[in-house]
Amino acid sequence: MTDVPTPENPQQSTPPEQPAVPDQPQTPPQPPAPAYAQTPPYGEAPAYGQAPAYGQQGYPQAPVYGQPAPSTTYPGKTLGLVAFICSLAGLVTGISTLVGLILGIVALVQSKKAGQKNGFALAAIIIGGILLVLGIILLIIVIIALVAVGGHLADICQQYGSGVHEVGGVTYTCP
Repeated sequence: MTDVPTPENPQQSTPPEQPAVPDQPQTPPQPPAPAYAQTPPYGEAPAYGQAPAYGQQGYPQAPVYGQPAPSTTYPGKTLGLVAFICSLAGLVTGISTLVGLILGIVALVQSKKAGQKNGFALAAIIIGGILLVLGIILLIIVIIALVAVGGHLADICQQYGSGVHEVGGVTYTCP
């Protein structure tokens, strides 16, 4: 008979043998599961990587439907570029120099209110100012030249009277 316990014989004389298992590497024990992040005490900032606790300032809200998304550009940048182009175009047109100067001032004021620098607006103001001063000087020279020519014409007409006269190879028509 075997030494298997039965209800009549509860004692067992020898334990049953376990089958032989070849040597296998033991797996290291698993580390404990990470605990949930606790909110820091009042007045302390959360640690790096933690989401802000409920009720604290977190990520910005998404824009509401129908409202424009917040802009990442600063005001006055595009206006400064337009002012710069207008100031440079003043070399050819003359009148756009004044437009470029005014737009450059407006763009620089907008940028300064936003706390940004605006190189194009500053360049537009400098170029526009220089070209405007040079244009005024040129206009004064042209007016002086026209007055001088007009004065010379008045002298000739006074000397020769009304009609068409040729003096020094130049034809003058006097009223």
